[in-house]
Amino acid sequence: MEHGKDASQRIALRERIVVTAMDAFASEGIKCITMDDIASSLGISKRTLYEVFSNKEELLRECILYRQQLLDDYMQKIYSHSSNVLEVIFAAFQRSIEIFHQTNKLFFEEIKKYPSVWEMIVERRKQDSEKRISFFKQGVEQGLFRSDINFSIANLLVSEQFDSLIHTDICSEYPFIEVYESIMFTYLRGISTEKGAKVLEEFIQEYRKRGK
Repeated sequence: MEHGKDASQRIALRERIVVTAMDAFASEGIKCITMDDIASSLGISKRTLYEVFSNKEELLRECILYRQQLLDDYMQKIYSHSSNVLEVIFAAFQRSIEIFHQTNKLFFEEIKKYPSVWEMIVERRKQDSEKRISFFKQGVEQGLFRSDINFSIANLLVSEQFDSLIHTDICSEYPFIEVYESIMFTYLRGISTEKGAKVLEEFIQEYRKRGK
């Protein structure tokens, strides 16, 4: 019985560490946050922290997996209650905006310096890309998206645009969120049918009326 309690406490501690570390990495960047910082903010010893995670890269990897799982759970819930694919896309867009508001640009720049983590992210992107293409084809069946679009190419082009935001100076001239919105809305307008465009414009007007 005691052994089970110890295991439960260890799981709880592990989750506390991951949540605390993810918040710190996202708000400050990865490089400047040390294992000492994380242990101190949790009120635990550095030794205890290293008993759970052997190094910073391992911890960062778990942070990314944790964030991905939260997003997956959220999107699954939205999908199960949606009437069409645009509703899901709008929900994903709004969640992305929230994440970008909460995340320091340094986080996106520095994460590539952790090979095992970056490799995991790249693999996940490939899986997400395949799901997105299938998802957009559902939109074609629902009459929201044009049937003459090669979604494999369109998806690749948009992904490249988002990646380039990290390596260009455009965000020093324009707010990051404004650039992100421009890419997203231009893309959706380009692939939408007349029916889809009407739904899209209603969403954009409502989104801007709420002050983003």
